[in-house]
Amino acid sequence: MIDIKILRNNPELVRKALHDKVTRVDLDRVIELDMKRIPLKQNLDEIRAERNKISDAMGKGKPEPALIEKSKALKEQLQILEEESEIIEAEFLALYKKIPNIPTSDTPVGLTEDENVVVRQWGILPTFSFPVKNHADIANARGWLDKERAANIAGSRFAYLKGDLVRLQFALINWVMDTLGDEKVITSIIAEHGLNICSKPFTPILPPLMIKTAPYEAMDRLEPREDRYKIEGQDLWLQGSAEHVLGSMYAGEIFEEREMPVRYLGYATSFRWEAGTYGKDMEGIIRMHQFDKMEMESFATADTAHDEHLLFSGIQEYLMQQLEIPYQKLQKCTFDIGKPNAKGSDIEAWLPAQNKYRETHTADYMTDYQSRRLQTRVRRSTGEVELVHTNDATAFACGRALVAIIENYQNENMTVRIPKVLQNYMWGKTVL
Repeated sequence: MIDIKILRNNPELVRKALHDKVTRVDLDRVIELDMKRIPLKQNLDEIRAERNKISDAMGKGKPEPALIEKSKALKEQLQILEEESEIIEAEFLALYKKIPNIPTSDTPVGLTEDENVVVRQWGILPTFSFPVKNHADIANARGWLDKERAANIAGSRFAYLKGDLVRLQFALINWVMDTLGDEKVITSIIAEHGLNICSKPFTPILPPLMIKTAPYEAMDRLEPREDRYKIEGQDLWLQGSAEHVLGSMYAGEIFEEREMPVRYLGYATSFRWEAGTYGKDMEGIIRMHQFDKMEMESFATADTAHDEHLLFSGIQEYLMQQLEIPYQKLQKCTFDIGKPNAKGSDIEAWLPAQNKYRETHTADYMTDYQSRRLQTRVRRSTGEVELVHTNDATAFACGRALVAIIENYQNENMTVRIPKVLQNYMWGKTVL
């Protein structure tokens, strides 16, 4: 949620955020309800205090009839006001939660995803002396992919991955863990982007694959619910990405400033319904109900969190450059960054078979929007306790990384060259 002070002191900033994010919330009603809450709460506090005084007086001896009558009247008045307060609070909170995070001043204003801004393109697009094949054709021909049998067992948009494709995925995972665990690499990326943050490496983590409703809602990642998988009869959902269970793991806790930042590299098998997928997205392993993903998550202080976002984005570019896969970076506009985001960027890999760039990474800067409901805080060296700021970003969605490697490194005979940085993780092999 946004800070209530922003709503009270700068409602026009909130109104602009609603417009720029194309979000419909009756802001006038939210303000009206908040203005009712304040005097109502004060009134309730005063009545409770007065009733407590009367209770103390009545406990010291035989109370006078007038005192008893006053106590009863206050009790009835308190009950009426509490019921009114509950109704107002429920409506206020329901609307207040719908208000999106305030975009940063450098986020491009756009009312459709077509207004995302291409920041840069990197790499030379590959040329081929033979007809380019898509990843699905190659994977099927090589026996790496079996969606037909998976459909018999689990339904559409599931797959069996086999053989060298599985080995390549685990090579990718191990390389990324080694890379993000190397302080020298983190230091070099910080220096390249001129950031003023520490070079603490990432801690690898295997999180739970399920999450309760309350933390899922507090992370503001449960919606749209039709895209999530609910465990029947239980207060549990299959998480849709590792950051859902990483960002919520310190709910109600307080870090010490000396611990900041806390950086994790999570690996999880994730689940999404992916409703409405069609066309090229139905081929191969681009949009699956089940997918493996490596996700970066950090908890930082307010003054360092934006640099954390830039670090995450820089890491994404570094990983793509090391794989030597052409890509473009997008600065996402206000429409496309998402409700809890203050800022966001994407990396799109070049896919030769589609002759276009396709999203492989996203980086999300949340400020304190998630931590406010989660009550994840940090005690500064001054002793002051404040909300942490969170970031999450894709290290690699494994399926899409495999797609990009297969298509960019394909040979005419349907073998696939292994990127140099992964060869040591494939026992020195150079070709799949």
